[in-house]
Amino acid sequence: MTARAELRGDELIARRHLPAAPERVWTAFTSPGGIAAFWGGSHATVPPESVTVDLRPGGEFALDTRAPNGASRRLRFVYVSITAPHELVFDEPVTGLRTTVTVQPADDGTDLTVHQRRLPPELRSAQAANGLASILDALATHLQHDEPTSGRRTT
Repeated sequence: MTARAELRGDELIARRHLPAAPERVWTAFTSPGGIAAFWGGSHATVPPESVTVDLRPGGEFALDTRAPNGASRRLRFVYVSITAPHELVFDEPVTGLRTTVTVQPADDGTDLTVHQRRLPPELRSAQAANGLASILDALATHLQHDEPTSGRRTT
């Protein structure tokens, strides 16, 4: 199964069933190694050394993405709320984009929903929807092929 992403005005909602326990999905979303393994999807890479995580409301996580053409971009997010291991809410402070990650147990793994609100106009596109879907598909691949990521936090 691949991720499904739907664009509705200034909202983007992506869903994916993952063949891993919710705790493992949570660790992938909250550890530097996990984030580096999947965040770029099929369109970018994330150098592991670029990822920092301060997992608390008001804390930040940040990472660098590198496109195939070599272009690099720093992304920074601020945690709004954390309900381990079920929900993460974080904002991108420059644009105001709010992302809610919901992790729900399923019979044979986890159902994941990523809901982005207040999308800036440049992200209200099929390309953005496909990009988010590819990130969730990369997460599925990471969870299927890699050992569980470390739960340690860095700042």
